Amino acid sequence: MIIIAFFIAHWYLSLFFQTFFLHRYASHGSFTMSKFTEKVFFVLTWIFQGSNYLSPYGYGVMHRMHHAFADTPNDPHSPKYDESIWKMMWKTKTIYSGIAGGKTKVDSRFTEGVPRWDFFDKFARSWVSRIFWGGLYVLFYMEFATTWWLWLLLPAQFLLSPIHGAIINWFAHKYGYTNFKVGDTSKNFLPFDFLMMGESYHNNHHKYGNRANFGGIRWHEIDPTYIFISLFSKMGIIKLKNQKELNLEAIREAA
Repeated sequence: MIIIAFFIAHWYLSLFFQTFFLHRYASHGSFTMSKFTEKVFFVLTWIFQGSNYLSPYGYGVMHRMHHAFADTPNDPHSPKYDESIWKMMWKTKTIYSGIAGGKTKVDSRFTEGVPRWDFFDKFARSWVSRIFWGGLYVLFYMEFATTWWLWLLLPAQFLLSPIHGAIINWFAHKYGYTNFKVGDTSKNFLPFDFLMMGESYHNNHHKYGNRANFGGIRWHEIDPTYIFISLFSKMGIIKLKNQKELNLEAIREAA
């Protein structure tokens, strides 16, 4: 049970920082925060993503490219142009690594305002860091795994961030329902999004990319991450941007 609890905690904590910090903040700027707070979230993302830490800069730039080129040959990840989920994941990894490592030049429209902390990113993305976290996971399993099949969860923990991304970028462009007509295949993959913390409301998100709340269009579309965003906003940790897209009643009328 300890291993199961550890896996579930890692799943949701890694996912939270991916959707809150990397996606809604770094990619879309749905809210603002101070530079000090930004660095705190850099470190927390490293701690809770661990061996599969993703650079906010690399993620943010690549995700902006996804929105600009969704379901076209220039899309970093589209099931329309990749034969399998594995090929899509490898293509995504290659493009992301080029951006995060500074080897790929991209248009300035994709980099403007994306948070960067190159010194920390270089350390957090290093093999030293990944092996350190991976070693801790292995030691934890050696101490608490009570049966052989629990070890089958360990490889997934090494790759949680890519797995989270692949679930949405593959399945939420193939299966689900739509609230809006958009110029791509994005769909709302899960009607009750308790597994992906709001990420699977992908059609809503592609319609209103800068909106902090991915859900809320239908009664059942509860976005767990937005609950924390609202709380952080009330506490003064972040500041939501005033945008017309945040007007929920207007959005519902348009659906």
